[in-house]
Amino acid sequence: QVQLVESGGGLVQAGVSLRLSCAASGRTFSGYIMGWFRQAPGKEREFVAAISWSVGSTYYADSVKGRFTISRDNAKNTVYLQMNSLSPEDTAVYYCAADRGFTWRTTAASYDYWGQGTQVTVSS
Repeated sequence: QVQLVESGGGLVQAGVSLRLSCAASGRTFSGYIMGWFRQAPGKEREFVAAISWSVGSTYYADSVKGRFTISRDNAKNTVYLQMNSLSPEDTAVYYCAADRGFTWRTTAASYDYWGQGTQVTVSS
């Protein structure tokens, strides 16, 4: 059974950094694309970043490019999202997701597995 478990969220002040983790289990994820999405209250789930598990190439939403970094640790079966220079606009529930596809996809419906999410709140 595939499980994606996010951690690392919290309440922080604007300008600081936070690192989210996504522990993946239940299958081999080589060949998958792992993504991070976020959803703010009253808004649709929004693509943030993705990484190819096997190759390590990355793709970012314009809104986070240069501030967020996605990475993975194959030995720990964990994907990370390093978030720098956080602003109140980054406040959302952040979700980890896995996609069996071969191209970058930014719509939530394209992803096959999801975690439960972790709350990130940035105060001004």
